[in-house]
Amino acid sequence: MTTTVLIVDDQPLQRLGLRMLLEGTDGVTPVGEAGHGAEAVRMAADLHPDVVLMDIRMPGMDGLEATRGIVAAGGRTRVLIVTTFDLDEYAYQGLRAGASGFLLKNARPEELLAGIQAVATGDAVVAPSLTRRLLDAYAHGVLAPSDAAAAQDPRLKDLSDREREVLVAVGNGWTNTEIAERFVLSESTVKKHVGHILAKVGARDRVQAVILAYDTGLVRTKHD
Repeated sequence: MTTTVLIVDDQPLQRLGLRMLLEGTDGVTPVGEAGHGAEAVRMAADLHPDVVLMDIRMPGMDGLEATRGIVAAGGRTRVLIVTTFDLDEYAYQGLRAGASGFLLKNARPEELLAGIQAVATGDAVVAPSLTRRLLDAYAHGVLAPSDAAAAQDPRLKDLSDREREVLVAVGNGWTNTEIAERFVLSESTVKKHVGHILAKVGARDRVQAVILAYDTGLVRTKHD
């Protein structure tokens, strides 16, 4: 099955390099290129790509606003933020806008291709442990929950006790293997729990579940 990709970057040479990489990879097909956010939103609506490789800093409508527009359309297209800086706060805003993860522009080709496939299949690009570390750097300012009562957020009301425990573990950056060992479960059972959690809280992927855990106060940063 071929994964279709829309490339969004205001630098023509960057788009060219990405297109050449994708065209030389089996199972991945670039279906278009956009140089700014408004064009990206329009092309995503027309082409329905599996994945949008989204730059952040662009003239006019930037990648953050474009991500919101694409996600709000409600289609199957997922957004992968590609940013220049390791701890770029815009990447966090992009995740909160609905992106399924982010990579650095200097990522190795195999990392980028693996990230595209991960996003296309509904997974998150950022590893759970790295998600925790990166979010922790900004969470006290960007993701600060109001108080402990936030844990009663209506998005959590349909979770079972076990699912809530698993969500807390996900929010703390635990891998499925670590969760399985902690709760004496099989990894397949943990995967099912995570899938049920995503469906119940309306999260698109694991990264969004981590953000929800912070937003609702289930997980607190070391700064709180």
